[in-house]
Amino acid sequence: MAKRFITIKDIAEEAGVSVNTVSRALNNKPDVSPQTRKKVLEIARKLGYIRNSDAVLFRKGTTKTIGVVFEDSSNPFYAEVFKGIEVSARKYGYQVILMNTERDYINEMQAVDTLLQKRVDGIIISPTQFDSKDIEKLVKLNFPFVILGVHFENDELDEVYSNDVKGGYLATKHLLLKGRRKILMLNAFMYKSVARMRYEGYVEALREFGLQPYAMVEIEEGYESAFNKIMELRDIDFDGLFCFNDVFAIAALKALRLLGKKVPEDVAVVGYDDISYAEFVQPSLTTVRIDKYQEGIVAFEMLYERLMNLRTSPKRVLLDVNLIVRESA
Repeated sequence: MAKRFITIKDIAEEAGVSVNTVSRALNNKPDVSPQTRKKVLEIARKLGYIRNSDAVLFRKGTTKTIGVVFEDSSNPFYAEVFKGIEVSARKYGYQVILMNTERDYINEMQAVDTLLQKRVDGIIISPTQFDSKDIEKLVKLNFPFVILGVHFENDELDEVYSNDVKGGYLATKHLLLKGRRKILMLNAFMYKSVARMRYEGYVEALREFGLQPYAMVEIEEGYESAFNKIMELRDIDFDGLFCFNDVFAIAALKALRLLGKKVPEDVAVVGYDDISYAEFVQPSLTTVRIDKYQEGIVAFEMLYERLMNLRTSPKRVLLDVNLIVRESA
């Protein structure tokens, strides 16, 4: 059965306004109140509305273009993943449009809307997971997409992500084997599946040694927030530090140095991702390696299978991780 596309009449009925008001709100006309515009846009997103020209294209055409939505394209992790996507896409004659959300869910929803309006054939998305309305929208549209780097409790989604429970376990066990017992975890917010899974691995390793979790703090992602948090924790006694990612860890190295703590003598530090900078900071960073380039390749290949109707059932790919031991721990 052909999919029925949502019309502005559907939105008008749901919002309790006229079709003309919906049209003017969607086109950002000045004579619509901010409250009405917000209500119309929220309902349009909820119902999965796309413009008529895009609906026609979804039924009939292809642009040989895909969209990629990342939380932070300035993070070297995403740069390496994107390289894998782009190389694979080019091999099959596809162009790639990259959208950066700056870890903001509103930006993420707008990025998805923009890519749909640009008539991309499919989307690879690394969502914030603060909410899932944009994912639900893509599902409603029956639009080809792959989730990268995170995991949703939905067996009907295509996902590629790393074994973050194992990664958290390896990082923490390494610190324990180095004799550290007061291990602080500097984590991202726990609404992210990645943060929860890495924390699960952290707890598993501690319990294997008969220990309870020592301390875990959640912070906004980014170098500055990690640096500031370590400076705030100057009075907390910890001899090991497991960081959610290498950006956190590199920031922590600087903060610890300013606090007069030696790494690894006073505090052993382990990061996560093995970004390109990890090998070159001082001391060089012990970290959990994800094959970022391969993750990008797998993500595009999964999307391509959907685009070519080579697969109709959902697919979930779990990539392995390993510990890279350097000077920091």
